[in-house]
Amino acid sequence: MLNQAIFVGRLAKDPELKELDNGKKVTNIVVAVQRSYKNADGVYDTDFVDCILWDGVASNTAEYCKKGDMVGIKGRLETNLYENSNGEKRKNTQVIAEKITFLANAKAKDNDEDLAVEEDLKV
Repeated sequence: MLNQAIFVGRLAKDPELKELDNGKKVTNIVVAVQRSYKNADGVYDTDFVDCILWDGVASNTAEYCKKGDMVGIKGRLETNLYENSNGEKRKNTQVIAEKITFLANAKAKDNDEDLAVEEDLKV
């Protein structure tokens, strides 16, 4: 079986680095990915994809990326089931990033420069 997600989009907010009790570092990011087709109103819809980055990739992304930066993500989908505070069953699907490519940052976007840096995540 194959569980793989590959997409390019812009960061919807600044990454925030957190360190867990066991010393692992984690960054949760949201990537805005424009759909390849227009809706009935003639507008491109956007999906907001929740992604999790671990350790060195998490640190580098939090340090070098900001809201609006374009990134490429390669990872796997993971769905978690949980109960909310009202006792209702919910599910959350997110991408566990295995690789991230920094494609363009906001400063480079203003100066028409491209930045291409790849970070591998060993999961």
